[in-house]
Amino acid sequence: MRVFAQEGYSGSTVSQIAREAGVADGTIYLYFKNKEDILASFVRQHSQEFFDRVEDSLAREKNAIDKLHALVRLHFAASRLDRHKALVYQVEMRQSSRLMKAEIRDALKRYLDLVGAILEEGQQEGLIRQDLYVGLVKRMIFASVDEVITAWVISGGKYDLAALADPLVDLFLDGVRAQAK
Repeated sequence: MRVFAQEGYSGSTVSQIAREAGVADGTIYLYFKNKEDILASFVRQHSQEFFDRVEDSLAREKNAIDKLHALVRLHFAASRLDRHKALVYQVEMRQSSRLMKAEIRDALKRYLDLVGAILEEGQQEGLIRQDLYVGLVKRMIFASVDEVITAWVISGGKYDLAALADPLVDLFLDGVRAQAK
């Protein structure tokens, strides 16, 4: 991931990846077809690890509001933990081919399904409005989280990403309309 982050997906080579991993070029080809396969494998592995952590964490939360806060905190924490991975996720993966787009689509669907389930649980609990179009709201939440992480990556990680998690969720929940006095 460090090679993809430093050189860009297009500018990186399997030889650079092998050198970074401390193995011969041929060794890479024993496990991967090409650099796109390396990136796809990364997405599958990283996504599975992320969702395992999220599911474990969400199981400990008492309601949908707490779950939404926990999800965004975990998403930001995963990005903050490894800026190289975050850079690859936020910038480089979006420039790759159709195969990679399928990997991204699968991870995105899983994320959106998770957010949708949290929203529906909140509706059942009476904590989230019944009149929401869940399909739209879950995409809005993902897009906002994604944009905050992208801005953080592009800035070079110059501010505290974790500090933005709760205010962002509060914005989703409370909206921007002034409260009646």
